[in-house]
This record gives sequence, structure tokens and C-alpha cells, in this order.
Amino acid sequence: MSDWFQLDKEYMMPTYCRTKVAIERGEGCKLYDVDGKEYVDLFSGVGVNVLGYNHPKIVQTTMEQVTKSLHLPFHFLNPVAIEYAKKLVDCSLKNGKVFFTNSGTEATETTLKLIDKYRANTHEEREGIVVLKNSFHGRTLGALHFTRQESVYQNFPKTSIPVYEVERENIEQLEETIVKENPIAIMLEPVLGSGGIYPLSGEYLHGVQNLCDKYNVILIVDEVQSGMGRTGKLFAYQNFNITPDIIQIGKGAGGGIPLGGIVVGEKLCDVFAPGDHGTTFAHSSMGTALGLTVLNTLIDDGLMQEAYETSHYLNDKLQEIQKENSYYIQEVRHAGMMFGISLNDKNENVKKLQVELMEKGMLVDVTQGNIIRLLPPYIITKEEIDAFIYEFISCIHSLSAIASV
Repeated sequence: MSDWFQLDKEYMMPTYCRTKVAIERGEGCKLYDVDGKEYVDLFSGVGVNVLGYNHPKIVQTTMEQVTKSLHLPFHFLNPVAIEYAKKLVDCSLKNGKVFFTNSGTEATETTLKLIDKYRANTHEEREGIVVLKNSFHGRTLGALHFTRQESVYQNFPKTSIPVYEVERENIEQLEETIVKENPIAIMLEPVLGSGGIYPLSGEYLHGVQNLCDKYNVILIVDEVQSGMGRTGKLFAYQNFNITPDIIQIGKGAGGGIPLGGIVVGEKLCDVFAPGDHGTTFAHSSMGTALGLTVLNTLIDDGLMQEAYETSHYLNDKLQEIQKENSYYIQEVRHAGMMFGISLNDKNENVKKLQVELMEKGMLVDVTQGNIIRLLPPYIITKEEIDAFIYEFISCIHSLSAIASV
């Protein structure tokens, strides 16, 4: 493994903090390194592999599609992309339309460009966008401007679009900002993901909707992490009966293949004209075929509901651990298959916990310094959850004992 680590340092740009583990393959919820060691992935490959690894339907679609086409020029009609777009619209913003991208951050960039074109078309003078503190909307330069985490956006130049940051759940501050700054849009994650798994309340989201209606503000929901069934609905906003103007998707949308996009409601869906926007790999045959397979598996096969029920099993276990270890675990938050475990420790000890879990074959993420983030594949079994809980308790007791010395 050390050879792979050294080669990575030599030839790959140092943008990621990697472990020395070299992964060779995946199956179900498990990954296997080049030495054959097994790991349960409780992070779904950063939220991407919602159906796990090598799901039979993903494999079948891949094998079928690879004999037809991997990519088609955008000059031609692509039936599978059209079918996928129709199903997305039917499941979300009726009478809307879709633009496909390669990733979630490209979805944000497309949204920004769409709003800018809308301003030009309507001679709208407003241009600022409201975002929530600790939100995450991507790492490309435009999207980065609206990602409100200093560790991510520091030292990079800003775009010219005004951005107004507000606290989550503070509807009074939001209205004051709208009245004072006159923004054209608000962009939010229904569940702050990288920010620590903080689900926004229904009361707050209804308040946001009311303010958007009152002041004619465009409502953008970033569902890159919380979408594709992760909270029990196809999109997290659907738990609260609100209607956004734009939905941003990515991560799990493509079943492991790079795929993102925006679903745009009737008000804005015809803003772009031919030539206004594009990308070479938009509506790729393989990406959209796999996207349709994911969607069908979640909805038609009932996996979305099964995963939601399984999430309560994991949540009950974690809440029990928190009660028994409140000196070490502050709080457990969850929204379906999204979990944030806030620890009293910070940084070094939390990283030690992550490393110790990995050594025991359990892969988790750390965000915001003291939060263990879990985004399990939807196919995770109770047996795999029990195995994780056993190792998690063991590691918690081990590290808390060291901390108390």
C-alpha cells in the first residue's frame, strides 16, 4: 500500500487528505483494499453510491448501455435522457424542465448562470443571493463564493455577485436581509450536509417559502447531498410541502457515474435559449441511463421507503449510545440516511476515532472538526449496522478513557 501512497503523492495534485489504504473493488456496502481487507462504507463514497457498490441493476444497465453508446453528441435526441428528465419532473416540479451536468458544483454554476440570464431577460436590477452560514454548494469558483465555510473558500478570489449570509432557523434575520439588500434569490440545503447534518425545520422552511412569495425571491434548494431518497422522500424539501423554483442534484443521482443537474420550475424553465448554455457531456447516455435506474429502484422497487425504515433502526442505536456516553457525545441528528454525531472532543481525537474505526473496518467521515458524518448506502443491513455499532462503542470507550487520563 505504501507504494501506491508514494505514487499518489508523486503524480496526483495534493488536494485531498488521503489515507494509505488503496481500494481495489466494492460489493454491496463493502470495499476491499488491494490486500483483501474488508471495510463497511458508511459514507457511500461521499454520498454517491446510494445503491451500494456493484448493485445488480447498476451492473445490468451498465452492460446493456455499453453495447449501445457511452456518449451521444448533444445535437441529437437522446431517448434515455428524455425519459429520465420526464421522471424527475413528474416526481418534483410539474411543468418544469431539466438541464443535466457532470456534478453538483456544475449544477450550482448552471443555476447562477440561469439567474443571471433571467435578470437580463426581465431587466431585473436585483442580483444578490442569500445563503446560510456553514452551507456548502460546491468548490468551483462561482459555487465556492456561495459556500459559507471558511476552511473551503478562504484565500480564493470572490465573484462579483453579492452574497448575503444568514443564520439557519432565523427567519427574522432572513426577512431583515431581504428588505435591506433586496436579493434576487435564496439558496439553501434542506439539510446542511458538510455543515454537520443540521435538518432545517418545517416551520423555518415554510417561513422561507412565505418570504420568497412575499418579496418575489427565487427559491433554490440544493439537494445534491440530501436528494435522491436520502431523507425518505426523493427530495428533502418534499417532507415540508414547499415548492422551490430550482432543485440542484448530484452525488447519488448517477449511481456511481458523474451526473448532476437542475430541475427548474415553470417560471424559469424557458429562460435559456439555444446556445446560452451547454456542456459536452450533458445528458450522457451512460449517466442518464444509470440515473433512470437509480430513480426506478428507489421509487418503483420501494428501496427509498425501505432505507427510511432502516434509518430509524440506526438512529435508535445511536441515540442509545449518546444517552450512555453523554460525556463524550453531545448530540445525534438525523434526517433519513443522513447522520451527524457531535462529539465533545475536537479535531485530533475525533480524527483518531475515524482512524481507529477504519482500522476496524468501518469507514466514516469527519466534518466541522467534531462531527462524525454518516451517509450509509440505502441497502445497508441491520447486521452491518450492528457490526458498526459494536465497533463504534468500542472506539468511543477507548478514546474517552485516554482523554480522561
